[in-house]
Amino acid sequence: MIHRILSTSALFLFAAVPASAALKVHGIFGSHMVIQRDKPVKVWGWAEAGKGVAVEFGDETAAAEACDEGRWEVVFPAREASGAGVSLSVVSDGESVVFEDILIGDVWVMNGQSNMAWPLSRTSEFDMEAVQADLPLLRRVGIRENESEHIETDLTDDKIEPWTVATPQTVGNFGSIGYSFASRVQRALGIPVGIIDNARGGASLESLVPRHKFAEDPLAAAYLASVAKRMEEFDWDAEVAKLVESWEEDIAERRERGDAGDQLPPRPTRDSIRSWNIPGRSPSDAASCYNGMFGVFKGLNIKGVLFHQGYNNAMATNCRPRLYRTLMRLMIEGWREDFSDPELAVGVIGFCAGGIPQIPDTFELWSVAPSAYIREAQRLGLADVGDPENTAFLPAYDVRIPGLHPSKKMEHGVRAARWALNRIYDHGVGRNPVAWDQAELVSAEREGDRMVLTFDKPVMPDDRSLEIEGFAIAGESGEFYMAHAAFPINRDQGVWTTSNNADATRIHVWSPLVDEPVAVRYAWATSPMGNLKVHGHEALPLHSFRTDDWDWPESDNPEVQAVGRNEHRAMQREAEERLNHRRRTEAAMAVEILERLETLHEAP
Repeated sequence: MIHRILSTSALFLFAAVPASAALKVHGIFGSHMVIQRDKPVKVWGWAEAGKGVAVEFGDETAAAEACDEGRWEVVFPAREASGAGVSLSVVSDGESVVFEDILIGDVWVMNGQSNMAWPLSRTSEFDMEAVQADLPLLRRVGIRENESEHIETDLTDDKIEPWTVATPQTVGNFGSIGYSFASRVQRALGIPVGIIDNARGGASLESLVPRHKFAEDPLAAAYLASVAKRMEEFDWDAEVAKLVESWEEDIAERRERGDAGDQLPPRPTRDSIRSWNIPGRSPSDAASCYNGMFGVFKGLNIKGVLFHQGYNNAMATNCRPRLYRTLMRLMIEGWREDFSDPELAVGVIGFCAGGIPQIPDTFELWSVAPSAYIREAQRLGLADVGDPENTAFLPAYDVRIPGLHPSKKMEHGVRAARWALNRIYDHGVGRNPVAWDQAELVSAEREGDRMVLTFDKPVMPDDRSLEIEGFAIAGESGEFYMAHAAFPINRDQGVWTTSNNADATRIHVWSPLVDEPVAVRYAWATSPMGNLKVHGHEALPLHSFRTDDWDWPESDNPEVQAVGRNEHRAMQREAEERLNHRRRTEAAMAVEILERLETLHEAP
């Protein structure tokens, strides 16, 4: 982080405030940053207790006195968006810190785990995005991994990547989703936009929720108590002993090979224990990532948050959809409380579709998917917040690329930009409206051997075809099979050729294997089939859903694992049996049809 250090008599330039200096501005501030428009501008930091602090922001000044703990704070009036850079200087007891080229615009936080953190340089869209990235009004700051058992108050230089202006040379380090989102919003609005990348690879949802929120729900409180118990029982010496044992084995092997040399790794200490192995600090544990990476700058005003996460909570042995739904609501409520904005904009990008894509030949097998329940929990938890005007669930399952980190990310950021421009920035009407919408299932009624679904808006494939994919159907047994699906035919309108002619608000679902259906599911797999789009728009996939209440097994006790490896394997074996049953049935039906055709051909 670049600071400019001033004495009362001369100007000196240094890479950072000297270690002996008492004056410090919170680490989120820096040259080239973007400060939130239309909200009071709070600036804070630390100085020697009792000393006066003078702050100059552009042509405005403010003063404060450092309290007994050394913290000081000033607040400037809100400003309108401006691309004219201004400076921010802080002076106390002969020391000064100055930041330059600060813009006023909108600030968005990119939160979640590794697929949100994934850099633009490692995606398939990088080349085309980078050559268009001369965007002086777009800036980014990155917060590095920084888990903590308690909420941190500052970001040290080693935990933050300085504010950077978007250029073809720098954007490769921007989070891909954040860049795809912010670059569209910035160019559409013509104002500065800043993004704060603070996603943590491997983070579970539990670690991203503000800690004070866990006490507000019995499920969450029970989980927090289990974390506290593990923290109390944690044996630091035993954990260090494990590391020392491995270290000694490694040293012995090196010496035996004769390649020990002078560069032997140091003997492990407590500081050598990875955060993953420390209860309360692990990125799987309550509030740990929020404490050190998001809540740490909660005095800063922001416009909104984009959230993208899921893998760690979607593993079969970790999957707890009811807890996840609760924590999703608590997380968003906690953000709004900590950032003093009850209408903070929040876009939740659904769990992405990594893994092996589902196809007809594997349909039932891949339908045993805890990830589908986590997507549902994300959507329902967000809905529980009760603020559809300022929040949105943005499906991502249709971007089907195998792997833990799918290389296609731009679609997610662009969809989020569509939502933000349409709803948050009111660009959904007018001469050139930005399209964004979502559809909901209104009813699911049985009619004979089929289920008839009714939606509040038209849903259809984006190629306007009549071939609908991704539905499963089940009877009272709860055994789901891949289903046929079609728009109802109105005989008065003749033969349909595309879904443009169809009543795309109604869909019939059926299967020859289910005579008395009671439930349907749509896009219900890790990387599911499913081609329905709202209004047939390629960027607006219909969210996955189910009409049943056959939940994923889950215990209220956080120490009880309802689905272990053996239980999950049993589920997969049962799904494979259903898959084989459908295949045999379809093969027999095909033979029967051929025999009938042959009989007709042989008839005189």
